[in-house]
Amino acid sequence: MTPPLSDSSPPPSTDTPSAVAERSGSSFYWPMRLLPASKRAAMFAIYAFCRRVDDIADEPGDPAEKREALDSWRRTIRGLYSGDAPTSPLSAALKGAIDRYGLPRAEFEAVIDGMAMDVGGEAGDGLRAPGLPTLRLYCRRVAGAVGMLAIRVFHRADPATEAFALALGEALQLTNILRDLAEDAALGRLYLPRELLDAAGVDTDVPDEALAHPGLPRACEALAELAETRFAEARAAIAGTARGSLWAAIAMMVLYHRLLRRLRARGWSDPAVRIRLGRRESAWVALRCLIGVPPAA
Repeated sequence: MTPPLSDSSPPPSTDTPSAVAERSGSSFYWPMRLLPASKRAAMFAIYAFCRRVDDIADEPGDPAEKREALDSWRRTIRGLYSGDAPTSPLSAALKGAIDRYGLPRAEFEAVIDGMAMDVGGEAGDGLRAPGLPTLRLYCRRVAGAVGMLAIRVFHRADPATEAFALALGEALQLTNILRDLAEDAALGRLYLPRELLDAAGVDTDVPDEALAHPGLPRACEALAELAETRFAEARAAIAGTARGSLWAAIAMMVLYHRLLRRLRARGWSDPAVRIRLGRRESAWVALRCLIGVPPAA
């Protein structure tokens, strides 16, 4: 068994927050990379923290050990707020971001709570065809919380921007779910909500069976429509306001909206066909957003 990564395990020299972000191949990399140095360091730290706890949930291992590893991270986060000295490059980077930008502890803990939903109970069953309210709670924790942290790094923690962050976080996570159907099924997970599966006549919560069901495209299209609605809500939340400091978040919105539209164009008959955005495209979108002329989604 590969032990889950935890903050108490010294990472290799290449496991700094910036190296984690660069290796990831994420569409988020260039919007983060082009930020000013202090904001870039904070966003890389947030991203690396999310990757670390996500790895705990996703790697093979005993569910009880995974929950303990997540609890260890919860103790680490609480310690950073109560004056404990950082014990690793990542916790030191997080401490710097917390102190500089006033990042709320509750949002870091929300991310951990979301990863605990992935681990599930004693059997490690995770999420399988959750009800829509449960899925939205999951999205709020694993994606909305990141948005609520990011807008503080961008110095835009006002009500309209919080609404933007939460709507965009859900849109991004729903897009991830649609992109990763086959990958998640291999982990025993099925995030498509029960209500949409029922409406499409998919009467199983066994991931491989659901992905092979003829009703799958209908359920996926319904979830894609929900993601489209959340993208529209995110745009509306900041319509008519100065967007300058939010350019990196707008770049993420453009990139993921492009991804969603390509997924819909591909169709849902073979979810194992992977759709990606290239680094060149991601860099171009980020640069356009940085100079204030974001391209179309």
